[in-house]
Amino acid sequence: MPLNVVDEVGLSTKSDDFVDDVGLSMQKDTFKIKVDEFCDFMRLERSLSPNTIAAYRRDVEGFLQFVTAPCPSEEASPSVSLDSSASSVVDAAPSAASSGSSAQGNRDVVSATAPGLVRNEELEPVGRLEDIDERYLWDYINARYSGGMRQRSQARMISAINAFFKFLESGNNPCDKIDSPKLPRYLPDVLSVEEVVAILESVQTSDFEGQRNRAILEMLYSCGLRVSELVDLRLEDLFFKDGFIRVIGKGNKQRLVPVGEVAIEAVENYISSRWTLIQSLKQSRGKSRGKHLDGAKSDSERGVKLGKLKKRKSIGKILQEADETLFLNRRGGKLTREMVFTIVRRQVAAAGVQKKVSPHTFRHSFATHLVENGADLRVVQDMLGHSSILTTEIYTHVSSKQWMKDILDHHPIKRV
Repeated sequence: MPLNVVDEVGLSTKSDDFVDDVGLSMQKDTFKIKVDEFCDFMRLERSLSPNTIAAYRRDVEGFLQFVTAPCPSEEASPSVSLDSSASSVVDAAPSAASSGSSAQGNRDVVSATAPGLVRNEELEPVGRLEDIDERYLWDYINARYSGGMRQRSQARMISAINAFFKFLESGNNPCDKIDSPKLPRYLPDVLSVEEVVAILESVQTSDFEGQRNRAILEMLYSCGLRVSELVDLRLEDLFFKDGFIRVIGKGNKQRLVPVGEVAIEAVENYISSRWTLIQSLKQSRGKSRGKHLDGAKSDSERGVKLGKLKKRKSIGKILQEADETLFLNRRGGKLTREMVFTIVRRQVAAAGVQKKVSPHTFRHSFATHLVENGADLRVVQDMLGHSSILTTEIYTHVSSKQWMKDILDHHPIKRV
């Protein structure tokens, strides 16, 4: 039942419209507080990565927006027909979610996270988290499936919503009567050794960006890093004399990863260009500030220009990032995940490789090639930072040789 705002805030003498507005505001504030608390819990207690927490937040907020959105009038929103041939969890949706409705298409459009997302007209907007039951979740799954959501995304969405209601400990979890979809065994796309070599050698290393890009690709393949782990690498994480690097993985878990001589050489070449870039930025720091202020004709104009300068990302802050972060952009700032994707796509095209390749493809290729060449699965698990050996076992689908003793001895492009 919707929240009785009149009783709680003592507004019995006010108009119904005013009461509804107050109730809606309180409802949104309450839900937002609970979602914020949930995300803090996942960060502090579960030590999940920022990207995972952001995905959980999107899934939970999308569901809450779906169940709380008011049904628009028939004039304002036409009916939308949903495909009833959904598979997996959608196939198992109970008839309670659509009981009382003579046709699947007799639904109202609800403003939510995806265009055309709909809710069964029999389901009223909820005002309390305790009022959300499995009917709303079934309806949400159906709506998202109709919008093209894949099974793997459905499973993650249900997992996030389940974790949220378990965190609330309200005793009412709409996920209790719903099973996640059965996912087919996922076999990752991998590159051949020849394709990896072609991509690496396609990089022109005559300038800063070329040397950086070669070092990035070498580290992705030599160490099997996730892209977030790569961009977060710091100079203090490199222990090249000992032949390993320190990686901060999911859940802020640290692991030590051996690194090959070829990758070390590529990174050291890049670091030389990196220092040249930093020195150039330091020299231009004072010049750019003075040049910006020289054109001011009065103290007031000078103050306006100084204010604009402060709003920009200061060179001092960029230099602070440069002092700590390994891989930088040409302006000296920290390289983004998106830029690494762009670099990989560009080099794949330059090498003429006709595959859809992402930074994670190098991680899959790294693990597959090691297992293929005899590396112990437990050691590969440690290298990848998998918490479960079951996750690593997927790479055995291409393994056709007997396992042998050491990782670096079996790296397919090790050059001695």
